[in-house]
Amino acid sequence: MDKGKSVVAELAALLSDVRVTPHQNPKPKSFVPSASLYSFSKKAKPRKLVSLCLGTLGQHLEDIITDISEFVACFPPHIKLAILSIARRRRLLNDEVLTSLAESSWEILDISGSDVTDVGLAAVANVCSNLRAVDISRCEKITTAGVSEIVCHCPSLEILRCGILIELEFHGCRGCPRSEFTARRCLTLLKPKLNTLEEDSWEELDTLDIGGGAESLRWLVWPKIDDNSKETLAAECPRVTINPQPSPYDLSGSRVPVEALASVPLDHSIVEDIDPKTWAVSAAPRRPVAPPNPNAPPEIPIAERFRLAYVEREARLAPKRAKRERQQRRRAERDYVMNDIDA
Repeated sequence: MDKGKSVVAELAALLSDVRVTPHQNPKPKSFVPSASLYSFSKKAKPRKLVSLCLGTLGQHLEDIITDISEFVACFPPHIKLAILSIARRRRLLNDEVLTSLAESSWEILDISGSDVTDVGLAAVANVCSNLRAVDISRCEKITTAGVSEIVCHCPSLEILRCGILIELEFHGCRGCPRSEFTARRCLTLLKPKLNTLEEDSWEELDTLDIGGGAESLRWLVWPKIDDNSKETLAAECPRVTINPQPSPYDLSGSRVPVEALASVPLDHSIVEDIDPKTWAVSAAPRRPVAPPNPNAPPEIPIAERFRLAYVEREARLAPKRAKRERQQRRRAERDYVMNDIDA
């Protein structure tokens, strides 16, 4: 633990000296025509110093994750967002880590496949009110209560990714039926609705009376959406585009942002310059851990094992040592009889 803290302290001092423009995640000006182009890596270029430091920090993240709230204040918002992305890929993201890293300037939030619950999502929604893209796909512990907090406290939300997504960096990831159930239940939160009205005409209505639902939502990424949900959204939320696809004729890239493409991870731009070996441990499938047997004897400490091994060795060698002592005593008696005159 001390070693991990020392690494963090050195990296924090180094990052404070490096002048980097904070990542505000603007709307992309470039267009990604298809998912196949995403799979091809660009020409290898030297990584930035900040990316190398984040890679080193990511490799020791398991050692310092329990004390992350102690040193997180040393980093700027874009570094915290990168740490969040690495923690998600290493399967270390939970409510405590998320709330410790949350920053009000964030515009994207990718917690897909994590252990974040409604409590952590609600806490982040109160802090990060400027979110415009959120990914809650494959989150088993998030329900409609957490999504309701995001919709209520983030009026700029434009992109929502839910259900089960197929991300390129997670091959063979497990599905989550609960996330599909949550996505279907959230349809009522996305649809516009009127509050209780007492006026006689539409001209007398106030904006607060008409407002309701996810007013700014424009893109919904839900690859396994059922037909009934799709028809409901098409009829009651025509402004929302479901599972948008890039068009080769849309060269400006203004219609479909990269964050709304299911083939590209939401936080890809945050970690694209960081070495993927940083979170390579998450690619290995988790081995099922057998539950402890209540009838099994308690595990013996290592010191007690050494003591028992020494006692067993002494007991095994005791007969040989007794035989050797008898032989030496008889040999001494024989030498005494042969050499001493009195004997």
